Amino acid sequence: MPKIVAVGTAVPPHKLTQTAIRQFVQTHFSDSPLPIERLLEVFANAAIDERYFSVPIEWYDRQQSFESKNEVYIDSCNELGVRCSTECLKKAGVAAEDVDYIIFVSTTGLATPSIDARLINLLHLRSDVRRTPVWGLGCAGGAAGISQGYHYLLGHPKERVLLVAVELCGLTFQQNDFSRSNFVATALFGEGAAAVLMSGDETSDNGVEMIDTRSTFWPDSLDVMGWNLMNSGLQVVFSQSIPHIVESKAKENLAGFLHGHKLELNGIDYFILHPGGAKVIEAYESALGVTSARFDICREMLRLYGNMSSVSVLFVLDEHLQKYEKGSGKYGIISALGPGFCSESVLVQF
Repeated sequence: MPKIVAVGTAVPPHKLTQTAIRQFVQTHFSDSPLPIERLLEVFANAAIDERYFSVPIEWYDRQQSFESKNEVYIDSCNELGVRCSTECLKKAGVAAEDVDYIIFVSTTGLATPSIDARLINLLHLRSDVRRTPVWGLGCAGGAAGISQGYHYLLGHPKERVLLVAVELCGLTFQQNDFSRSNFVATALFGEGAAAVLMSGDETSDNGVEMIDTRSTFWPDSLDVMGWNLMNSGLQVVFSQSIPHIVESKAKENLAGFLHGHKLELNGIDYFILHPGGAKVIEAYESALGVTSARFDICREMLRLYGNMSSVSVLFVLDEHLQKYEKGSGKYGIISALGPGFCSESVLVQF
């Protein structure tokens, strides 16, 4: 079976504490019609200590154009994409010229030529490397990228796939948008990058086996999560119903996936889930009926980095690869929710 060999991660240079961001938001939204004092409670309830950003906090004091935001996006994607990819390849003991296919995932900026083309130059990948940019999957993008790599490697067992995900969620902050969604986003979103090397089963690489994938789409749910494209950039859209959706849909969805492999939820040792927020993690606990400790790594990544959209689940994956022994035969499930509204899941065996 195709394998996950290694993960590399990177974060931008500006680390901000939750307290500093809360103070900024309290001042910035002071003249808005929102119930600020009550909404500020979301910062304490988010279970986040710190986050990383591509620009200093002063950059957010004034209105920024879509053009200026996107310039930062491209520059940061280049820098972070190279760093996480270099770390990933080093961990795997694989040279850049041995990568056969690069998949780039992001939903927080735009670039043509796409970022993968730029990374090919910066990483000195081969001129005949295949490439696919993936845009619009939001938080589900990291898991979906692994799924895409898995299906490609089934048909190309001698090859290697490099998945690179970069999300700069802070750049989507709308300075003059006093909506509840924009406010809540400031309490959750962070920035980061992750690269995953996947290999076909006819390579010599060792790794965690990918057994199968599942994509689930729930019709008539387009308004649950996404972006509105504004003159000033990307405006966040997310519904307060997301934890409820997790509670009502997650168990049936994941249990149905596992049933096809004669597995049950209690047979899964590692829940490698996207930590979209503290309430989302709690909803998974309730829905799946597993102990709180099984989500400790998800919580820790949320605490240290916030919600980095597609990148977060890959940080959780990296921690699992570092902490747990390969070859144990234990099962894990990688899963994330995203715009559509949809779920992307991958069943793996350590």
